[in-house]
Parts: sequence; structure tokens; C-alpha cells
Amino acid sequence: MDKIAKDVGDIQSRLLDHRPIISAEVRYFVREFEEKRGHRESRLLENLNKMVPEANEQMLPTDLEGMMSDVVKRLEAANHMAERVQQRELEAQQSTQLQGNMERLKDEWTDFLKAQQRLKEEVDEEHAKAVGQLSTRYTEKKKDLTKLSPL
Repeated sequence: MDKIAKDVGDIQSRLLDHRPIISAEVRYFVREFEEKRGHRESRLLENLNKMVPEANEQMLPTDLEGMMSDVVKRLEAANHMAERVQQRELEAQQSTQLQGNMERLKDEWTDFLKAQQRLKEEVDEEHAKAVGQLSTRYTEKKKDLTKLSPL
């Protein structure tokens, strides 16, 4: 029975106990990174650790509020310029519309003056006809009067 228990214990340790395999992998990993590479990665990490603060000091401004106020001023200036450009475009558009309206009104005024001239000529013709008819009638009446009146 002891033999069976010992065999079962050996089988259990081989199947379920992974410590020897893990410790062998850990030793391999340590040997790979420490011995073969000669602490190359640790030196690189130390160099990077030194370079990051230096880069932060050089790249990041120390006066963040001053920088933000400068950005806000520039944005306000850009916004003001955009508003001025928009206002000029609106004025130009209104000017173009105004010129178009003025041209249309000039054309309408010219047409109106031509119509008034034509109506004036028609009235003058009618007046001339009426004057002609009246003068012939008065001339006839005068002749009739001269015939009737004894001289």
C-alpha cells in the first residue's frame, strides 16, 4: 500500500505540481535577460528614464496660463477678422443687390418715360384733330354768318 501511495504521490506531483517547470522557465528568462544581454535593457530603461524629464522640461511650457491666454487672444483676433470678412461679404452682396435694383429701376423709369411720351403724342394728336375740327367748324359758321348777314 505504501508503494501505491508513493506512486500516486509521484504521479500527482508530476501532473499537478508545476513548480519545477516554472522555476526552470524563470531561470531561463533571468539568464536570457541578465547574462546574455548584459543588462542592456536596464541601461536603456535608465537612459529613457533620464530623457523623459528632460524632454518634458524642454517641450512643455512652464507658463501654461500665459500660453492659454495667448491662444485665447489669437482665437479672439481670428474670430474678429472672420466677422469683418463676413460683414464685407454681406455689404458687397447688398451693394450688388442695390446696383441690380438701381439698374432695374432705371430701366423701368426709361420705359415709363417712353410710355408717357407716347401718351403725350397721342393726346397732342387728338388735340390737334379737335382743334382742326373746331377751326373748320368755326370757319364754316363764319361763312354761314357772312352769308346771312347783309353787308
